[in-house]
Amino acid sequence: MHGLGNDFVVIDARAGGAPVTPALARALGDRNRGVGFDQLAVVRAGEGVAAEVDFWNADGSLADACGNATRCVARLLMDETGARAIDLRTGRGVLRAEEAGGGLVRVNMGPPELDWRQVPLAREMDLDPLPIEGSPGAAGMGNPHCVFVVEDVGLVDVAATGRAIEEHPLFPERTNVEFVQVIDRETIRMRVWERGGMVTLACGSGACASVVVTARRGLTGRKVTVRLDGGDLGIDWREDGVWMTGPTARVFEGHLSPDFLGAIA
Repeated sequence: MHGLGNDFVVIDARAGGAPVTPALARALGDRNRGVGFDQLAVVRAGEGVAAEVDFWNADGSLADACGNATRCVARLLMDETGARAIDLRTGRGVLRAEEAGGGLVRVNMGPPELDWRQVPLAREMDLDPLPIEGSPGAAGMGNPHCVFVVEDVGLVDVAATGRAIEEHPLFPERTNVEFVQVIDRETIRMRVWERGGMVTLACGSGACASVVVTARRGLTGRKVTVRLDGGDLGIDWREDGVWMTGPTARVFEGHLSPDFLGAIA
């Protein structure tokens, strides 16, 4: 599946089966020898919710949050059950997802994490600006984000700068890195380097964090269209959390071959 080109492998593990391991996540994430993905979403049975979802990065590390993958999983389960709203339990907590009409799905990603311990950062400091060249701001959305406001995102070497900032010592768990150009108070342009080592076409939690940073700086309102390389997301920072609205697409379904699984160390 994908949301604005932010692509995912979704494993339905609600019936049980062998657990996903870091080695399996890395093998699946290999775009030449596996399937390839920006994130892997593993859907498990859960009590009191439609499902529980685990998120894996392509390098085999776990993530607590992935906004676009959450919307994709919500679309699958709402289509399966006919429900117009469901709850999903993630590392971020229980997230509410809703049918938004016109093929769109919205999800409440929860309130932003605006304490240095929550992001997390390596030591106590204000989140905005950080003591990093370019004066970025930080925000947590269940995963860490470092947001640079720039004059023109087209002039930024996203891969080189993002790779360097991801490993910055201020971020003990590494960080996603966003580069934001403010178009007007209701519109921003964003490009992203995702933690785990890649430039992606879209990042839902990154879009949420970018609006939180620009709104706190007074550069935008709290309801903003975020223009990503893969398309537009609607972000609405409400009292109950940061809501994200956008499309999803199902590309194919299949089964992993015994040969593929047997070759994984």
